[in-house]
Amino acid sequence: MIVIKEINNKNEWENFLKSREEANFLQSWYWGEFHKNLGQEIIRSGFYRGSKLEGVMLSIIEEAKRGKHLIVPGGPIIDWKNEEIVSSFVKEIKKIAYLNDCAFIRVRPQLLSDDFSKKLFKDLGFSEAPMHLHAQLTSQIDITKSEEELIANMRKNTRHEIRKAEKEKINVTTSADPKDMRKFYNLQVETSLRQKFVPFSYEYLHEQFKIFAENNLAFLYSAYFEKKLLAQAFIILYGNEAVYHYGASTDEGRNHPGAYLIQWEAVKEAKKRGLRKYNFWGVANDPKHRFYGLSIFKRGFGGEDIEYLPAQDLVINYPKYLINLAIEKLRKLRRRV
Repeated sequence: MIVIKEINNKNEWENFLKSREEANFLQSWYWGEFHKNLGQEIIRSGFYRGSKLEGVMLSIIEEAKRGKHLIVPGGPIIDWKNEEIVSSFVKEIKKIAYLNDCAFIRVRPQLLSDDFSKKLFKDLGFSEAPMHLHAQLTSQIDITKSEEELIANMRKNTRHEIRKAEKEKINVTTSADPKDMRKFYNLQVETSLRQKFVPFSYEYLHEQFKIFAENNLAFLYSAYFEKKLLAQAFIILYGNEAVYHYGASTDEGRNHPGAYLIQWEAVKEAKKRGLRKYNFWGVANDPKHRFYGLSIFKRGFGGEDIEYLPAQDLVINYPKYLINLAIEKLRKLRRRV
């Protein structure tokens, strides 16, 4: 029999995640702390069989203008082939949603997008969400290979740009100081105006970086040419992988390949830590997508496309959900995603 209890012990939570290959930063203790620091309510559920912890789920209550809802990013971390645990997961999220007057539940599980996962969620009563929750189609590199193999697997242009950056003596620095997120935020705003996307707030970036950096799980990489800033990248190193979470660049960065060298330095750091994957995060296939050009850059490093099951919605209140549906479809058109 599965019993669900709230977990308040960081070590218990993190030790369980260390035992799971699919564990990711979106279900980490730290992602929960980040959302708490933003003033959001979070619930950490543990799925127990007797005294043994067999699954965890971080869920977050979103107080959005388009409708209050519950999200489960990158999780839950459970055995999806165990019907008893899967049934307990659905009952638990419904209970949390009802108790908090949520219009719907949105889950983006750490499951590959295949016949098994699609059928599973359809049978559970979910439907594909109109908007993504977190990256679904990603580009990932197996970094257990040698540096020579990794370089050889890159596109010719990517190898050339890395070598050019090294010849130009572009300097790449790392920082774990949350104060440096002010510069990154400003650069992100500058980049957003150029590439026409909605930037994250300073508080969102600062609080996120702070909680991971103070636990030695995140760095801000910066590339300079003759003391001129070219590009920056916010990298999270958690579980088995490093993730290129956010990036930004200057106009000067178009003239020098600092962004390429940042990624290569981050890959080498992940290898030093014994991580197995480098995740470039979201990529797009549609040439009309606003991040298609960035996707070409990411794929140049020789990764494999890994597609997770798209975000899935479970409706609790249909009238309120229909309002959200209309708003999100409009946003999707405007943002070209």
